[in-house]
Amino acid sequence: MTISTGSTTVAIDGPAGSGKSSVSKAAARVLGFGYLDTGAAYRALAWHCLEAGVDTLDPSDIAEELPRFEYTIGTDPDNYFVRVGADVITEDIREPRVTHIVSAVARVPEVRSYLVDLFRSIIAASERPGIIVEGRDITTVVAPDAPVRILLTASEEARMGRRSAELTGVDASATAKALSDRDAQDSRVVDFMNAADGVTTIDSTDLDFDQTVAAVVSLVRSAG
Repeated sequence: MTISTGSTTVAIDGPAGSGKSSVSKAAARVLGFGYLDTGAAYRALAWHCLEAGVDTLDPSDIAEELPRFEYTIGTDPDNYFVRVGADVITEDIREPRVTHIVSAVARVPEVRSYLVDLFRSIIAASERPGIIVEGRDITTVVAPDAPVRILLTASEEARMGRRSAELTGVDASATAKALSDRDAQDSRVVDFMNAADGVTTIDSTDLDFDQTVAAVVSLVRSAG
């Protein structure tokens, strides 16, 4: 599927803890691009369903709620926000109650189809020279024709270490289990651990944050 846009789309996939969000946002700043966090939409829908009293164990109930899901996200890397209706829920979508159910919500086929269309419309509306789009199935489903497609990964040990450093006061073993469980749940829907044909792998196991950002920026500029 080709997205009609005058800007350059950069598609980035990767497992939990690989640094997709922070690296993508930083690279977007360097390049003057927009930034789209697709995972936020699944979390926002999960939050919306909880607030609306939707049975999140019933796929049909979740699908029926989609027309009432009024979602807005900021694509300016310096003005990132997530909003549903009039509620700004940028922080709320990271609550444990949301994390607990988001994979189940994301597995609903109607949800994935609805949100993929939404992502493509946001990409097409971008007015910047380019937009970096990150998530789980961006290189294969959302923007398979993007001129730059990247699988950002790292060893399980490195990913767990980084996630533990982000979460102060949380037991390391609990972090490791949460990371492993999230990957296992999401892998039922999409393969985000292996690069598809034409996708460039950036392994950040032995790279620090700035080096990883530089690797992404270099790849984008060389493709241009």
